[in-house]
Amino acid sequence: MRLSECCARLDERLATADYADVDASANGLQVGPPEADVDHAAVAVDAAVETIERAADAGADLLVVHHGLSWGGFDRVTGRQYRRIAPLIERDLALYVSHLPLDGHRELGNAAGLADLLGLVDREPFGTMGPVHVGQRGRAPDPYGTDDLRELLAAELDHGGAGVQVLDFGPDRIEDVAIVTGSGVDWLDEARAAGADALLTGEGKQQVYHEAREAGVTVFLAGHYATETFGVRALADLLDGWGLETTYVDCPTGL
Repeated sequence: MRLSECCARLDERLATADYADVDASANGLQVGPPEADVDHAAVAVDAAVETIERAADAGADLLVVHHGLSWGGFDRVTGRQYRRIAPLIERDLALYVSHLPLDGHRELGNAAGLADLLGLVDREPFGTMGPVHVGQRGRAPDPYGTDDLRELLAAELDHGGAGVQVLDFGPDRIEDVAIVTGSGVDWLDEARAAGADALLTGEGKQQVYHEAREAGVTVFLAGHYATETFGVRALADLLDGWGLETTYVDCPTGL
């Protein structure tokens, strides 16, 4: 498959253009010649030296990631940027990025993957960001106890041994769950206004402790990396269905 065709199909499937005005990430093809051929795609959460080299070692022509290299463009390609871009070019490895589109996608997104894990039903978009959403909200048919939900997340997520932190300020039984993966505590007020019992996200901020306590909402901090592996793994399945060989490069940070 031509790289240009692969990227165009990904852009269409992920509705990349809808996020252009709200996402600092330069989503889409960031590195590589559009006319190249692609037979093997690797997927990873982060575009870092380790994931780039492991993807190249696996024989990939294309690396698809959630966190890319360009956040508003480059002034200079030196230092860390050079160390990451150089092996892409030297090893003829293209880089495709999907940040917020892969958070909010109703089927392929990170929040969708977590909602699947929890078995949520009656799902709807959540996490307003301008005209788009970056998360999901749904109902657990059999409400969770706080400890039960924490244990499920700790057992199933790739948190590198860091575990799952809980700010337990909501009801004893958790039925309505709002999800924004990665750094999503800024949507606590939206979760409270929507009547959610809990907000599930990756990492916290100091002020969220008191905000959650005052709102009466339980917050699960399950790890930024751990909550954002779902999207790229879903893309690996999609690319496999398009006839490409795929490799998942797992590099948990514990953060």
